[in-house]
Amino acid sequence: MALATSLIQSLFSQQKQYIDSFFKYLDLDEVEKVLALCMQCKGLIVLTGVGKSGIIAEKIAMTLISTGSRALYLPAFNFLHGDIGAVGRDDVVLMLSKSGQTKELVELVPQLKKRGSLVIAAISDEESPLAQLADSKVVLPVEKELCPFDLAPTISTAVQLLFGDLLSIALMKEKGFSIEEFAGNHPSGAIGQKVECFVGDLMKSGEDLPVCRADDRLVDVIVELSNKRCGCLLILSEEKRLLGIFTDGDLRRALQLEGALVLEKTMQELMSKDPIVMNPKELAHSAMQKMQEKKYVMMAPVVEEDRVVGLIRMHDIIHKEID
Repeated sequence: MALATSLIQSLFSQQKQYIDSFFKYLDLDEVEKVLALCMQCKGLIVLTGVGKSGIIAEKIAMTLISTGSRALYLPAFNFLHGDIGAVGRDDVVLMLSKSGQTKELVELVPQLKKRGSLVIAAISDEESPLAQLADSKVVLPVEKELCPFDLAPTISTAVQLLFGDLLSIALMKEKGFSIEEFAGNHPSGAIGQKVECFVGDLMKSGEDLPVCRADDRLVDVIVELSNKRCGCLLILSEEKRLLGIFTDGDLRRALQLEGALVLEKTMQELMSKDPIVMNPKELAHSAMQKMQEKKYVMMAPVVEEDRVVGLIRMHDIIHKEID
C-alpha cells in the first residue's frame, strides 16, 4: 500500500510540474488574439480534431454552447466527406492537434480557406505544418506526457481542455452572458430543465422541403437538392411516407466512387433507407443530442402519424443557441 501511495505522489508531482510548465510558457498574447477572433466571429465557432484531441474538441464545443457562444463540433474526417458544406465565410474553425501534423487537418485547411472560413490552430509545435498553414495559432506548451513512454496523450489533452475552458468562460464574460441567460439554457435537472423549444418550431416545412420520388433519376432532381439549400433530399411515397434520404455527403461519395454514371441512377438505388427521424413535438435540444449520437447527422426528417411534415437541421438548432 505504501508503495502505491508513493507512486501516486510521484505522478501527481510530475503532473503538477508539467502543468506549471504550460502556464509558465503559454503566450498570453496568442491567447488574447484567438479570443478576439472568436469574439468577432459572426457565424459559428467550429471545433475539430482527430483521436483524443477530437474528444477534447467536442467537449469544448459543448461548453461554448452552454455558456452563450454559437459553436459546433465536427469530426475532421466528416469535413472531407460532405460536411464541409456546413461551414462558410462567417465561421471560425478551431483545430486541436498536439503535433500539428495530423494529415486530415492539414489537408482540410486549404479547403476551408477556399470557403472563406478563418482557421485557428491550437498546437504544441509552432513549427508544424498546421501552425504554418492556419490563419492564426496558439501554442499550447507540453514539456512531456505523463505516460512513461511520452506517448499516451495525457498532459497534451489536459492543456487543450484548460485552454478550451478558459476560452469559453472568457467569451461568456466578454459577451456579458448573464445568470438569467445561463439559467435559461439550463432551467432544470442538476442545472435546469432544457429550453422549451420544439422541433416543430424550427423545422422547414411545406414548399421549403426538398422532396422527390423513389423512381426519380439523380440527374432530374439534383436541381431540387441545390435550390432548396437543405443539404439533402427526402424521398417520399405518394402518401408522403418517408422512404429514405439522400444528402450532399452521399452525392459527393457517390460521385467519387462512380463518377458521372451515378447521375443516371434512381433515388431508390442511392438513398439511405433507415434515416434517423424526429417528431415535431420533440425538444430541439433532444433532437440535437440524437443527431450527435448518430455519427453527427446534420439533418433529420420530421414525421408525424407516418407522414413527413418537415425537416430539422442541426444548424437551425445551433443558431437558436439551444444548449
